Amino acid sequence: MADYIFLMHDDAAGGAALDWEPYLSKLRETGVFQGGSEIGEGACFRKAGAAPDPTAHIGGFIRVTASDLDAAKRLLAGNPAYEAGGTVEIRELPSG
Repeated sequence: MADYIFLMHDDAAGGAALDWEPYLSKLRETGVFQGGSEIGEGACFRKAGAAPDPTAHIGGFIRVTASDLDAAKRLLAGNPAYEAGGTVEIRELPSG
């Protein structure tokens, strides 16, 4: 099993009114939910030189376990942002 992060972009219809609890409950019940949160405003920093602006279109994340990318993609069923037509970016998290 590998860890994946779902990055929810803020382009879903309904925005803050989306109902997350049924989806998160389903992930918890199946044992794949590893955590998640809405993401607030932030800033980027560099030791030297100008840092870029923070990525503004990512509004939250969910961390899950899955056997592979296809299995992680199947976990999007019921995701409120995805179901509302929004973008969910899936990234595998390196182990160790």
